[in-house]
Order: sequence, then structure tokens, then C-alpha cells
Amino acid sequence: MTTLAVWTPDDGLLGVVAPLALAVARRSATLVVDLDESGPRYPGDGSLADLVADGPRRPDLEPGPQRGTAVLRNGGVSANPAASVLRALAGGWPDCVVRLPARRDEAVATLLQQMRVPVVTVISGLSLDMWPDRLPPGAPAVTQAAGRSGAAWRPGPVLPKPATGCWDALLRGRVRPGDRWVRAWVPVWDYPWT
Repeated sequence: MTTLAVWTPDDGLLGVVAPLALAVARRSATLVVDLDESGPRYPGDGSLADLVADGPRRPDLEPGPQRGTAVLRNGGVSANPAASVLRALAGGWPDCVVRLPARRDEAVATLLQQMRVPVVTVISGLSLDMWPDRLPPGAPAVTQAAGRSGAAWRPGPVLPKPATGCWDALLRGRVRPGDRWVRAWVPVWDYPWT
């Protein structure tokens, strides 16, 4: 079982689609859990806040027999009350992607440290050009190519420009695992983030 957290400090749209692409690229039963209490309203019936309020049921804690990606939007709950539910979900699903708020949150950071979950920083190449000192020198990141950028000097995977409709398909729940942009996320699972 592998759990990765995704932190996108500078690009709201990339921060919404990046966790979805990472999950779809895994091609296993993968759960995306949003730990941002102000996060997007991903499609679906339930939320992390619902599971915290009602307690998770067995079907919530493990995938069904089919492979695929499930998404659990936040619903307005902070990290501390959600900690035990997140631990249970990460322990039951083969793979889990945790979407983090763009702004650093100490409760979230503490929870991830306790769970020993590596944080994958995702940035746009444009951010590297505009704010070259945003991340510590040499800190790895997934970099979204954005025309002329400083992507070459940042260690970590570099994503190609997405094809037209790729992000829209991800946001609508239309899985496109064969898409070139989604395939570029595959090495992220095995990169040494810690």
C-alpha cells in the first residue's frame, strides 16, 4: 500500500487535477482524499466530512473488486478530526493520494509526518521563472512545463503540456489512463520523495 500527498502551492487548477492524474496513472484501485477544507467540489456522493461525522463503513475502507479511481472530496473538515479516518482509508486501499491545501497547514504537516506520507510538490514551470526561490534549492518537485521555464534545473519529473481536453476529462471523471500527460505521472509513484 502506497500513500502520497500532493501539494501544489502556486496553481489552483493544477492543484485540482494533479491528484486525479496521479491516481489515474497508478492503474490500481486508488483513492483520492482531499484534506483541504476549502477544496473543490469533486463529483461524488460522499465526503471526508461525512465519514468523520458518521464513521466509515466497510465499503468506504476498501475498494470493490474493480480497479479504478475513487475521489473523496473534503466537505469542510479539518485535518485533526479527519486523522483517524484518513489513517483507516490509507490502510485499506491499495493506493491513496492525499490532496493538500495550497497554504501550509501545521495540523496537516503533523498528520503526514506521523503517517510517514511523502509529499509530492507540484509546480508550474512559470512559477519557477517568476519565483525561483519559492522552494529550497535542490528540493525535488513535479514540474508542469509551461513554455520557456526553469524546469531543467529542478530535480524530479517534468510533465509535458496536456492535450486539449485532458484536464476537463479528469474533472468530469472520464478516466484517460492512455493520455500522454497522465502517463507522465507514472514515475512519480516511484520517485524518492523522502
